[in-house]
Amino acid sequence: MNVKALGLALIATLSSSLFWTLAWGSAVQAADVKVLASNSVRTMLEDVAPLFEHASGHKATLGFGTSAQVAKRVIGGEAVDLLVVTPDVVDILEKAGKLAGASTSIARSLMGIGVRAGTPYPDIATPATVRKALLAVKSVTFSDPGTGAASGVHTVKIFEQLGIADAMKPKYRLGDGTSSGRMVVSGEAELAIWQISAMKPVKGLDVVGPLPAELQLTTHLSAVVGAGATAPDAAKALILFFASPEAAAAMRARGLEPGSGP
Repeated sequence: MNVKALGLALIATLSSSLFWTLAWGSAVQAADVKVLASNSVRTMLEDVAPLFEHASGHKATLGFGTSAQVAKRVIGGEAVDLLVVTPDVVDILEKAGKLAGASTSIARSLMGIGVRAGTPYPDIATPATVRKALLAVKSVTFSDPGTGAASGVHTVKIFEQLGIADAMKPKYRLGDGTSSGRMVVSGEAELAIWQISAMKPVKGLDVVGPLPAELQLTTHLSAVVGAGATAPDAAKALILFFASPEAAAAMRARGLEPGSGP
């Protein structure tokens, strides 16, 4: 086990209050950490931020967008202390000279299918049953691929993989990265294909389950300090906090798996 992994393992065994006492002592100078993150971790970060603020004394100001929108904002000159994004965005921003140091994988997100609460669950156990379910509905919502949303781009690939791309196009009800769940609840669409972490918080929307492995997109979320960070130490503290038991519990509650995984 390398030093970094050993450190994260140690943090995971400590309560947040004990961790901050050991790591920072009583001389922590409070700072405002500006965070820009992918929509898929919005509710998780909204849960974790207050825990981090209570444990560390720092403040976290949150901003969100699709992966493409986040990259565009940072490359356009927006100053950010911490980014929580997918590895492809990390690569883009690293090449653009917009990052300070290496990224840390903090969580994984799976895609799934959601339906309005109270309606029958389709069988999505295999690619064949997913294909049957998609052909049976009159409308399906997912994030607009034109926004650069990874889940939206992958959903179109699923239709192609299943050989139903042309049949599905008239059924599209494209979301903006945050609206797909609401569209199912309101009746605009019968079924949502989306990140489970994005669907779970939507009232009136039931998560049927994850897509089968053959159709799945596992999204790894990485945290990294921005090159123009005004509070880099506080940003690093938040990265460490993602490994705490409190943060891990919040991640699981929001449909994410903590850590980098295999």
